[in-house]
Amino acid sequence: MRKEYSFKNGVRGRFYRPNKVQKTIRLDPDVLDFYIQLSEQEGIPYQTLIGITLRKFAQEGGTLTIASHAARTSALPRKKKSKAA
Repeated sequence: MRKEYSFKNGVRGRFYRPNKVQKTIRLDPDVLDFYIQLSEQEGIPYQTLIGITLRKFAQEGGTLTIASHAARTSALPRKKKSKAA
């Protein structure tokens, strides 16, 4: 082994391959606030916490029961329609 090595011809990031996919998702503000608050408590980024949650869900079988769209939207407050002049 050499005592010192020269990296003057080295290329930064030449063998780096990211193992994550960048994807935009839309989250409800209260859900995002929950993860941001939890991330501050735990000292890790909120994106990492969301990833941990999704990974755990997927590893446990990923079974989810969702009510029909009509039932979910009827429970939400209705937006008032603005009248066009």
